[in-house]
Amino acid sequence: MKAIIQRWDYDRIRAFLFGSRTHYGLVFSLILYTVLVVIAFVYLYPLLFMFITSMKSPQDLLNPMVQWVPTGFYLENYIKAFRVLNYPQTFMASVLTSLLPSLIQAVVCSLVGYGLARYRFPGKRLIFLLMLATFIIPPQNTVLPQMLTYREYGLLGNILALLLPAAVGQGFKSAIFILIFYQAFSTIPKVLEESARLDGASDLKIFLQIALPNALPAYIVTILFSTVWYWNETYLTAIFLEGGIQTLPMQLSKFVQAYENLYPPGVVNIFDRINEAVKLSGTFLNIVPLLVLYFILQRWFVESVERTGVTGE
Repeated sequence: MKAIIQRWDYDRIRAFLFGSRTHYGLVFSLILYTVLVVIAFVYLYPLLFMFITSMKSPQDLLNPMVQWVPTGFYLENYIKAFRVLNYPQTFMASVLTSLLPSLIQAVVCSLVGYGLARYRFPGKRLIFLLMLATFIIPPQNTVLPQMLTYREYGLLGNILALLLPAAVGQGFKSAIFILIFYQAFSTIPKVLEESARLDGASDLKIFLQIALPNALPAYIVTILFSTVWYWNETYLTAIFLEGGIQTLPMQLSKFVQAYENLYPPGVVNIFDRINEAVKLSGTFLNIVPLLVLYFILQRWFVESVERTGVTGE
């Protein structure tokens, strides 16, 4: 009897430490959470460093004893960066040049992906090949003919230089989104469409009432990823818009020059001169809208990524 009790206690201790078929043990949980904390720190460290440094006053920057805890919250850095970036105007321009093309691109890519997933027609494999080529070939190799074509049609310096390519399935990384929708629509049982056709539904009605609701995760992923890529794209945007529209990333790329124009070095005092805190304040203001967008849509975004099988970049 005593041996049985000892054996039962041993099994309980072993299950508590190393787990069983129904739950994880303490050792595995400690290892798992340690790995997760380390990974989270690696990702969050740049943001924490950026935010803390942006809150430092010039005295804190010069004080080697002040590292992670500033002596006070110095908001003057953000006020200066806000003025230099011309934030209200550049923010609205960024929203216009990122969200609007993303919405158009999501609609067009879903139509193309649905057509490739549900219909058979000659040249389908060739279309797939050409679509993948648009993704494999670097945009730097095609920017010159694109620019010449846009100039011929008077699109340079106009928001239409971003909207029209998105409207014909040639926006930034459209091939990826077409493949996402292709995969999403391919998983929908065909029996649903066949039943709808027997009831007299048209192709458009089938797409709107059956295919579209089942592809909502793909729409969420496409809009979020597309918005981020359009937001961060400065090379092609600067070429196609020709400086007619200034976005936040474009203004941030010339932050030092804009700051010196607003605060001339020979006129302002030492506390108004540009430093790392002011630069990081401008960078943080640039990424804050994307962080807010992610935190608001985090729940739907994570669920959509899991259902579509897309990994983040």
